[in-house]
Amino acid sequence: MPLWLDLLRTPMAAPETDDLCAMRRTFQVLCVLSGIGVIAISPLVALFGRPASLIVAAILAMTALHTALYVFRKNRADNAFLDAAQASEEHA
Repeated sequence: MPLWLDLLRTPMAAPETDDLCAMRRTFQVLCVLSGIGVIAISPLVALFGRPASLIVAAILAMTALHTALYVFRKNRADNAFLDAAQASEEHA
């Protein structure tokens, strides 16, 4: 079977659960907050002083940790889904 046809027949990702959907939305919000925090660090420090830089650093750390957790859980769900699809294909 040609590769392109095999790729078309292969499911690419697991259906998203409510938990993964919430994690994805949180990831998106954290990414936007990180971008805004980095771009606007000078005005934030001028407005709020030193705590502003600590808050931006905390948002960046939370983004990194949440990203790692989300990627781990998403990959685990995708692999379980693909394994189940492959097992049902073998039994058919």
